[in-house]
Order: sequence, then structure tokens, then C-alpha cells
Amino acid sequence: MTEAFDEHSADLEVERAFAHLHTDATSALAAWSAPDAAQERLRTAYLTHLGRHLDGVAKAGPPAHLTASCLVISPDGGHVLLTHHRRAQQWFQFGGHLEVDDESLWSAATREGREESGIASVSPEPVVVQLDRHDLSGDFGRCRQHLDVRYAAIVDRSVSPSPSTESLDVAWWSTEALPSGTRAELTALVTSARRALDL
Repeated sequence: MTEAFDEHSADLEVERAFAHLHTDATSALAAWSAPDAAQERLRTAYLTHLGRHLDGVAKAGPPAHLTASCLVISPDGGHVLLTHHRRAQQWFQFGGHLEVDDESLWSAATREGREESGIASVSPEPVVVQLDRHDLSGDFGRCRQHLDVRYAAIVDRSVSPSPSTESLDVAWWSTEALPSGTRAELTALVTSARRALDL
């Protein structure tokens, strides 16, 4: 974590409002068995960040904060449902900031998956499939880095999605032909999801 992200004066109201999510995130990450050394380094970095920032799960907290996302994948693992993000102008899995009403990281990922896909039955498996820390540039306000905690939900391709106001489109993509702009990131996520869900 860079020095700039640690220079942050916490808002006590934000800390109190998000205390349940801070507790849940800390517990979930402490209990998670990372599948490899790179993911273990991220797990440790996330926990260190949470130890320094009691508001580190909130958008209103430090410029670097936790987010939750949900990869929707077909039962055979051959296709994923992605959103063409309006602000980023790229194809991604569903996800975003944690909200006060979320009970946990998993419930935040569930909410995001349902809202952004238009599929009310989206329900991620209750296991973290991947961590991903990425910098933000452009029109993202004070957000400068997302520490994403990723889940995956199995959904049949016969279920019809519909885009949210945050999306330009929602569409199924073959895992063998993922969108070029985010192919490397999505390929790693698909691999992690397949491994975690035994697909």
C-alpha cells in the first residue's frame, strides 16, 4: 500500500456505520485459504489495510477501499455474463462498493450481481474465489484503488439478463473469446472461479 493511501483522517460516523462490514471482511479474509502465494500476499495486504483503516470498507473511507464483485458463470464453466460498464467503457464482472445495508461481503456481491445483471436469482457461492487490487484512473472521484473481493454465481444461460443504469450492455461471453480490453484480468478470474467451484 503506498504512503499516499495511508494519509487519511477517518470519519467516526463512517467507521460506526460500516463497523459490521469491517468485522465481516476481517473475519472472511482471516479464514480464507489463499490458493497461491500471490493471492496470499494480497490477503495479507487487505488485512493490513483493514487493520490501519476501520473505514477501509467504505467508499467514503480512504481512497483505497474494499469492494465486492460477482462473476456469473454458466454451469459448464464455458460462458460468463459480463457488463459493459458505462463509466469505465470496458467489460467486467458485476460489482461495486459496499453499502451500509449490506450484511457482509457476500451479500454485497449478491446485491451487485442482481442489480447489474437484472437477474433476481443470482446467488454467489459463499466462498471467495479471488482477490484483485487495481488502481483507478479517470472519472472515479476520490476513489484511487479498489481492493476487490470476488465471488462467483452459477446461472443457466437460459435466464434473460437486463442492463442496469450503470451498464451500456449485459451479455454472455465465451470463456474462450473474452473481450480484448479486460481479457487478461477476466481470464484469471474465470480460472479462479472454475477452480473454487470445481467446474
